[in-house]
Amino acid sequence: MKPIVAIIGKPNVGKSTFFNYLAGSRISIVQDTPGVTRDRVYAETNWRGRDFTLIDTGGIEPDAEGILLSQMREQANLAIAMADVILFVTDVKQGVTASDREIALMLKKSKKPIVLVCNKADNFDKDKQEAYEFYHLGIGEPYPISATNAIGIGDVLDKIWENFPPVYEDEKEEEVIKVAVIGKPNVGKSSLINKILGENRTIVSDIAGTTRDAIDTEFTNEKGKYVFIDTAGIRRKSKVKESIEKFSIMRTLLAIERADVCLMMIDATERCN
Repeated sequence: MKPIVAIIGKPNVGKSTFFNYLAGSRISIVQDTPGVTRDRVYAETNWRGRDFTLIDTGGIEPDAEGILLSQMREQANLAIAMADVILFVTDVKQGVTASDREIALMLKKSKKPIVLVCNKADNFDKDKQEAYEFYHLGIGEPYPISATNAIGIGDVLDKIWENFPPVYEDEKEEEVIKVAVIGKPNVGKSSLINKILGENRTIVSDIAGTTRDAIDTEFTNEKGKYVFIDTAGIRRKSKVKESIEKFSIMRTLLAIERADVCLMMIDATERCN
């Protein structure tokens, strides 16, 4: 699976501008109103020969109240849980704020590699001097950038690249067909894969939601090499309540994106709806 980089920070620090630059298109809406990005947005990109998945998130306001802000915080927390590297974006012109300190503490608890970015250094030679204040966050070296003018981004990407995990087997170029098995919970996805493999490689239970993550299993026959991806069941959005289930669904969506073929399973005893 490709490494995942999550872009985290308080509202209106330029996360979506940075995301769009790396993605090569305006995938995320960009404007000066805080909180425009509410859900996680994904894009595939590449640096120094390494493909990776970039996640843009809504701004985090640690002490803010309200259902929408709470949901945005939850979306960001899920992205942090999924990420291999966290990109913490701040506003160099605002300096270190109370929200920055709270977010920094939250990110440290994740035990993930963190790259600290000080955005909006548009007058670069002058503004980069202000970035030294961000050493007080205790995260490491701050990288001043201007996402709008594409200044300083190469150094940030190099730092992200240095923190990537080793190359996974399924990132290597080889003749392998990736098959994602998709469906609602408890329709028999794991049972089908076990039957194909001829052994119990994935847990099978009558309890819906036993499979929480996307599980890769290699299989070879006279036709070639395959990777079967057993995924968590996907339910209607209105029925998804637990954070862990939302995390599992996002892993399933990423499995769909990297698959060559998707095999959709349904329960023949249930009505389609």
